[in-house]
Amino acid sequence: TSKAQVIISLLFGDALNTDKIEFGLTGGLNRSYFNDYNNSEGLNNFNLGFYFHLMLNEKSFISTGVLVKSNVGATGMPTYTLGDENFDDLFQEGVLTTKVNYFYVPIMYQQRIKNRILLEGGIQSGLRAKAFDYFELESNGGELEFRKNVSDDFTRLDFGLVGGMGYKLQNELKSMSVGMLYYYGLVDVMKNPDATV
Repeated sequence: TSKAQVIISLLFGDALNTDKIEFGLTGGLNRSYFNDYNNSEGLNNFNLGFYFHLMLNEKSFISTGVLVKSNVGATGMPTYTLGDENFDDLFQEGVLTTKVNYFYVPIMYQQRIKNRILLEGGIQSGLRAKAFDYFELESNGGELEFRKNVSDDFTRLDFGLVGGMGYKLQNELKSMSVGMLYYYGLVDVMKNPDATV
């Protein structure tokens, strides 16, 4: 992810960026998986949100915020039948992609080394908004896609462990940084992972 400090004082004043609080935007590439599910492959998406770094001392922070756009899921799975003979025949050789939108809230302890290297870890919870299955088929005539709402097939809440590291591009307390985070979900978000339809 890449984090950039925001000139938020134009809207909210300086209260959100003080000597003890750093506020900014976070965004980047997200790759997610369904572990051991139906020969699924990783799905690439972009995430976007905002963060707060609350200073405990000069080198220690509590890092939190909200990812307001964060799709997770998987792709490369075989399609399933919907009970319509024409539809099922058409997409029989298609590919299934599942996208689930969660609002994620991480709460991490962050340690800074020489104000440049960031090490952080903690927990992350998520609230599901919507989920869709995309039936995709490439043919000589182009690409076909059908979208089905499958929100009820996924749990409303997700929870897991998150950790990573980063590097600040300037030797300043509040400056842009780049880094990587890894999230391991502890909740089986599929209500019925053995279902075929």
